[in-house]
Amino acid sequence: MQITNCTIADIPMMLSLYDAAREYQKEKSNRHWQSFDPAMIKIEIEERRQWKIVDNDTIVCIFLTVYDDPFIWGVRNNDPSVYIHRIVTHPNHRGNNYTSKIIDWAKEHSRRLDKQFIRMDTWGDNPKLIEYYKKCGFTFLEIITPDTTTDLPDYYSCISLSLFEIKID
Repeated sequence: MQITNCTIADIPMMLSLYDAAREYQKEKSNRHWQSFDPAMIKIEIEERRQWKIVDNDTIVCIFLTVYDDPFIWGVRNNDPSVYIHRIVTHPNHRGNNYTSKIIDWAKEHSRRLDKQFIRMDTWGDNPKLIEYYKKCGFTFLEIITPDTTTDLPDYYSCISLSLFEIKID
């Protein structure tokens, strides 16, 4: 298993994984992602913020990192942090604890970048997902409602978010 940056050639697979994740979200909850703009994904790849987990030459999971998230984290954004977004596991590979592998990787990544926290958010009205992230080692902080802004994707409009963090030793 290897975690490496995504490439432009990965975009069709990434879009397919996002579609599968959206369908899964629709089955499990009344909340789901909207479609992601391929041009936005291309920029994220060029900025080396899109990551993939490859196992036996197969992309089994993707995720995004950002290093600044003020519209969700407010004053806490001043803390040096790695923010993880859009974790998606290939449907055929669910249940393999890739989130834990991402956390292990993110701890090392954070140390290399001199960051103090790994942070993430998820919908505030999904208790199963909240419990899952707590079991993965995240500390639940609070539920917030982000201010309306054009600086966040549309799917953040009018939702509550659960905030989580892991302090880096």
